[in-house]
Amino acid sequence: MIDNLRILLHQGKQYIPDVATAEVPGIFRGRPVIHPGGTVDEMALVELCPTGAISANPLRIDLGKCTFCGECAFACPGKISFTTDHKIATNERERLVIAEGDDATIELNPDLIREEISSYFSGSLKLRQVSAGGDNSCEWELNACGNVNFDMGRFGIEFVASPRHADGIVITGPITGNMAEPLQICYDAVPDPKIIILAGTDAISGGIFEGSPALDRSFLGKNQVDLYVPGNPVHPLTFINGVLDLIRKRK
Repeated sequence: MIDNLRILLHQGKQYIPDVATAEVPGIFRGRPVIHPGGTVDEMALVELCPTGAISANPLRIDLGKCTFCGECAFACPGKISFTTDHKIATNERERLVIAEGDDATIELNPDLIREEISSYFSGSLKLRQVSAGGDNSCEWELNACGNVNFDMGRFGIEFVASPRHADGIVITGPITGNMAEPLQICYDAVPDPKIIILAGTDAISGGIFEGSPALDRSFLGKNQVDLYVPGNPVHPLTFINGVLDLIRKRK
């Protein structure tokens, strides 16, 4: 017992007490900021971006396409910078587009949250994760959501092995043609009401694979997406806070 207390005193608490206010240390790139003023070659920035996340006139960055590589910030350090703000999940696709001068935290639109989500899932949410052609980066980070540091389970949010035990699905990867049918089968097996979460740049827009004939993203055109979690890969704090906002923030 004494040895355990000594370890606790030496290491402190391993879990993050408050995920809403936690800061991400190190070189993490979160929400970008496009600073007003100055003169830059906007078309050069457009051509620089490998996924077409940057558009000109006015200058904007689409976090649903952004790989957070930081090349735009390296090319124009006085114009574009990346903050450590990890709260960038939203339920409205348009809110992922950052315009010049925007410096506000990205939030969910409470009016778009379905009533059954807050009614049924505010205290417990079971999710089935589907890797639809993912590269395992987002999958690893989602797995980390349940470790001792982030401890997503304390909020009643857990990943389950079967869609029949789930309240919704979390999609990672750009959705390849080979995974289109299995994804639909998995979604159909989830009992109503159910939610859809897109985790990562590849899932939201296709990422660097956008436009590839190997993809079949027709599933997204047939079903409503309840939460977009950008990142390449997603950070556990981004995912956890996004899901908590989804199940708790309806007016």
